[in-house]
Amino acid sequence: MAKWKIDPTHSEVQFKVKHLMITTVTGYFKEFDVEAETEGDDFSSVSKIEFSADINSISTNNDQRDTHLKSADFFDAEQFGTLTFTGNKYEQDGDDYKLHGDLTLRGVTRPLTLDVDFGGIVVDPYGQTKAGFTVKGKISRKDFNLTWNAVTEAGQVVVSDDIRILCEIQLVKQG
Repeated sequence: MAKWKIDPTHSEVQFKVKHLMITTVTGYFKEFDVEAETEGDDFSSVSKIEFSADINSISTNNDQRDTHLKSADFFDAEQFGTLTFTGNKYEQDGDDYKLHGDLTLRGVTRPLTLDVDFGGIVVDPYGQTKAGFTVKGKISRKDFNLTWNAVTEAGQVVVSDDIRILCEIQLVKQG
């Protein structure tokens, strides 16, 4: 069995949401962790994938918006400080992969399937074995009790329901 941990300097976790239904705002978590266990030295058989993100590390490059996102209107970081995803099945789907698991956000747990592009495994110049992944998915924020909304005078919704997830993940095999 091999254990893998996140390489935080070569990884990022983003989310994208429509604002006023005309532009997309990108946010990300600055503090997150991923741990994985594989039966062998590759990802053909994965026995564990666990992800967590610190809600207080959320950033959209706007302090006022970040404060609002951390408030009870959205993530309620004071009461629900961590977002988690526990993978329970990783399977090949043609040239790509699917990661099935449970996402817990704001105290609500729902099943989630993510699309995974496996970039491969290489040994870096320092002798570390690394694996790379691009992970994509979409959730309905309302499924997780993220229901705050406002409507403009013209009837436009301020924040879309769909949240797109995009992660670039690099894992390091542990010695």
